[in-house]
Amino acid sequence: MNIGEIRKNANGQLIGSVETLTITRTIGLRPVTSSNPRAPKYEIVALNDQRRWVAVGALFELASNSTGEIFYQGKIDDPSMAQPLYIAAFPREDGTMAVAWQRPRRRNSQLGAAEYGENDMFGADDVGAGAHGGEDAGDGLGDSTAAPPAKRGRTQAKDGADQDGALPSLVDA
Repeated sequence: MNIGEIRKNANGQLIGSVETLTITRTIGLRPVTSSNPRAPKYEIVALNDQRRWVAVGALFELASNSTGEIFYQGKIDDPSMAQPLYIAAFPREDGTMAVAWQRPRRRNSQLGAAEYGENDMFGADDVGAGAHGGEDAGDGLGDSTAAPPAKRGRTQAKDGADQDGALPSLVDA
């Protein structure tokens, strides 16, 4: 779905807009100069309410697998937004770019057909439990070799000072 357009202004800058039901922003693309081939091609900036340009994302140059045509893919994100807006910009013959958005699709899992929600934590379904003769699989990291946590606060005061006379550990506020 097209949600915007970018074109060169009189000064040669790439300026456009993105419009959805909840977002209406003037955006600009600043070329990124880098020798790193994995660096973004453009930094996305947006005009805020005080009429200042604010960095909100980046676009990376990609090529279509089927046609070889160049397009740009990235995201717009800001603390004021509930979720990032994933976009793609497709150059047109007239020099403009169409800005498109598509709802992300869940990738098929090679591990099984389990469906996970956005807030599910990895391993919360205990996949792999019982892999060691019916025992709980734990976190898969093995037993800890760290010393047990030191007693703090009132508990430490009841037990007396440390054996070696060291100062008690600091308590996080």
